[in-house]
Amino acid sequence: MSQLTLALIIFGTAYLAIVTERIHKTIVALFGAALMISFGIVTQEEAFYSQEYGIDYNVIFLLIAMMVIINITRKTGLFEWLAIWAAKRAKARPFRMMALLAVITAVLSAFLDNVTTVLLMAPVTLEISKRLDLNPISFLVAEALASNIGGTATLVGDPPNIMIASKADLSYLQFLVMLGPVILVIMAAFLGVLWLIAGRTLKVSPERRQAVLAMNERDAIRDWPLLAKCLWLLAFTTLGFCIHGLVHLEPATVALLGASLFMLVGHGHDAVSGTGELDYLTEVEWKTIFFFIGLFILVGGLVKVGAIRYLAEQLVHVTQGNVAGTTFAVLWGSAVLSAVVDNIPYVAAMNPLIIDLARSMHPELTEYTALVHQPDILPLWWALALGACLGGNGTMIGATANVVVVDLARRAGHAISFWRFMAFGFPIMVGSVLISMVYLWLRFFV
Repeated sequence: MSQLTLALIIFGTAYLAIVTERIHKTIVALFGAALMISFGIVTQEEAFYSQEYGIDYNVIFLLIAMMVIINITRKTGLFEWLAIWAAKRAKARPFRMMALLAVITAVLSAFLDNVTTVLLMAPVTLEISKRLDLNPISFLVAEALASNIGGTATLVGDPPNIMIASKADLSYLQFLVMLGPVILVIMAAFLGVLWLIAGRTLKVSPERRQAVLAMNERDAIRDWPLLAKCLWLLAFTTLGFCIHGLVHLEPATVALLGASLFMLVGHGHDAVSGTGELDYLTEVEWKTIFFFIGLFILVGGLVKVGAIRYLAEQLVHVTQGNVAGTTFAVLWGSAVLSAVVDNIPYVAAMNPLIIDLARSMHPELTEYTALVHQPDILPLWWALALGACLGGNGTMIGATANVVVVDLARRAGHAISFWRFMAFGFPIMVGSVLISMVYLWLRFFV
């Protein structure tokens, strides 16, 4: 049996097990990863040390660090304060709150990474829902989808955009100017769909509304000195994310520095200590962390045997010679594949293929920036960015933010199944890609 066939069997079986939810997805991912290593599809060195085939430690340590930051900040009462403030701003009307939280999530995701944003917003949503006796699942899924939409707008909003910008020599402003307008349209359409799906069904009793409106949000703060320190450190960490490229630090390094400072300033505070001074470490969502460790190795196996590269090649070459056809093949193919596998290794496989295509179409050009910025090549980069980022909304495991939200919901006692997420997210993904297709057509081919 070839390595390609074996890798496909292992990944397909693992994916089926995750979808059916008969076994916890973390167990499935780790077992599948162990099989990939045991059968030699990826070596142990590749699984743990290769940037191309192994664990993406930037994502892993970014998640751990941000979970520590959120766990410490949550103990100050800040999220309860935000919950009451948001509910009062929306007059405690459910759909207004859903729309407000979705917009806040999308905007933050454009300037922070979307995983950080959902880690910040999910506790707020859970608190609001609890106070109004609402099921938070619709709110949480809407925020996960909004984070992926908003993160598409900028270079720093989603990891695939960072990778594309590096290979295509594109700037922050180029991303914002090109993708910002279409993301605004997609976000408006998304809010309209939210209204149709949930806006008319969410109800809150007048008694609960009045009780929430009568609350004083200042009473929710449990440790004012620690809150002041946390707000300064949050601003410092956010600034670090914005300028990490200028200071040549990875986002994970910025997050780890921020988390370390949070632990230092929080040491000894009653609100943090609780039953033990390291509660914020034991409260990290370790099941989510290990799920991603397994998933990175599983997908790395597919990359190693060439499965993802083969699919990417078919997308690019099936319409070779027709720029519009190639652009839309990249857009739709990226969206569908990014809903099935993590979009980071997919983009890693697609980037060199677009460069090779540019070289084959323009052999006379030797200057790199001029080559990748050719008018018939630029649409491919934007199609890849839109497809890879928006495609993550298609399934529960299509984007890191989705997995984080699902695990936070499960921890709070509100399980979100694979199929329930897909029933909500996949149509949103299809509609977003359709809008993107029209935008690219009007922008480049009319």
